[in-house]
Formats: sequence, C-alpha cells, structure tokens
Amino acid sequence: MLLAAAMVLHGCSAIKLGYNNVQSVGYWWLDGYFDFNDAQAVRLKADMDQFHQWHRSSELPEYAQLLQRAQGLVANGDVTAPQACALVEEARKQIDDITARAEPTLVDIAMTFTPAQIEHLEAKYAKNNADYRKDWLRLSPQEVRKKRYEKTLERTEMIYGRLDEPQRALVRQQVEASSFDPHVSNVERLRRQQDTLQTLRTITTAGTTKEQALQAMHGLLERYKHSPQPQYRAYVRKQWDEGCEGFALAHNAATPAQRETAVKRLKGYERDFMELASQR
Repeated sequence: MLLAAAMVLHGCSAIKLGYNNVQSVGYWWLDGYFDFNDAQAVRLKADMDQFHQWHRSSELPEYAQLLQRAQGLVANGDVTAPQACALVEEARKQIDDITARAEPTLVDIAMTFTPAQIEHLEAKYAKNNADYRKDWLRLSPQEVRKKRYEKTLERTEMIYGRLDEPQRALVRQQVEASSFDPHVSNVERLRRQQDTLQTLRTITTAGTTKEQALQAMHGLLERYKHSPQPQYRAYVRKQWDEGCEGFALAHNAATPAQRETAVKRLKGYERDFMELASQR
C-alpha cells in the first residue's frame, strides 16, 4: 500500500515538471470525458487554477510531512502491517480533504452539462470498458498474476532498488496468494459508471436546486468511497489488509542498503514537494 502511494506521488510529477503542468493535463483529460463548450472551459480553467493554488499551499506541505513519517517507518527496522496501514490511512484522509474542497466546483460545472455531454461521457465509458476487457478480463488467471507481479515488482524496486531472487520470489508469492479479481473490480466499475450517469442526469434535470445538486453529488462521492455493495466492501477490506501485510513482508526482507535507498528516495520526494509548495 505504501509502495502504491509512493508510485502515485512519483507519477504526480516527474515530480516538479508534472505538478506544474497538472492543470493543463488535467483539463484535457477531463475534456476527453465531457467535451466542454467554450463557457465551461473558461470557468473550469479558472476554478482549476484556484484549486491548484490551494493544493500547492495547503496540501503539498502535508504530503511532505507524510513522507517524513514514511522515512521514519522505513528507517527504524522492521514494520508491522498495522503500521503500514496507519500511514496509508493518513494519505486517504488527505484525499478526503481534496474531495471535499472540489465538491462545490464539481456541482457548479455539472449543473451546466447538456444531455449530449452526458452521452459523450457514456461513450467514453464504453471505450474504457473495452480497454479494461482487453487489459484484464480476457487474460487467463496466470496472465493476470504475471501482470500484477510485474507491476508490484516495478513499484517495489522504485523505492528499494533492485531486488534479489529470494526477494522477488517473496513478491511473487504475495501476488499468487492475493484475492485480487479483475471481474469483481469490473462489477464495481460498471456500478460507479451507471451511478455517475444517473446522478448527472438528476443534477441537470430542469428545476433541480443547487442544494439538491450538492446533496446528489455528495451522495455519489460517498458511494465511490464506500460502495453500497457489502460484498465489494468486504473485498476492498481484504485487498487493503493484503496490501499492508505485503508491504511489511517486503520491507522486512529488505537489506540495510535497500532500506537506505528507500529513505533517500522518500527524502527526495519530500524535498520536491516542499520546493513546489514554496512556488507561486
């Protein structure tokens, strides 16, 4: 889990270049889903600029502090799964802060969507679903495990450096024992898509008030965070526990040199975030 979080942090930039260009990249990514008109584009870009300024000054220092705590965890000997989970839980709380901050802006832009734009989103979902089927659902169980092993190995080595064969065998063993099922994940993906489309149609219905739209959007985001399907919530909980245990096992198998490498790389991310936070 910690490794996945670090991968996100790394991918957020390479690091500085990506972060300073995230507004333009983010806009074009969103435009691919909604095909904004000129008025929406002007409004959204202004909102994204304000959001980016807030995120730079308020959230990046929090990320840096989280990375400091991660360095302490990695440097101070072996770790337990609960320790790893506690750190990632902090990152999840920061994501909640971001979602809460963005919610009013999401409602404002959503209330301007036309039926054609919602149809555009539905078509984009269909394309994404075809890609997901190709990338995951058409693979054999052996191919799925191989793909996940390669991704997990890449993320682990991004932090710790190259793993030796016994360490790679440990990663492979964790992947083999994982409860991950792309078909289970796909059912939730499809549920969220239909939920999003229905919510947007509700928000854009004539006569819908701002308060009603806010309630609808908040409900949607809560259902993203906590699926209404109890089986999926149990699946996510199991995945979470497996991830924390997997990180602890991988870290505890790392050599002193690999742990030193991990601390240095996390320190580098921390430094980058603090430098970005100081920029205006």
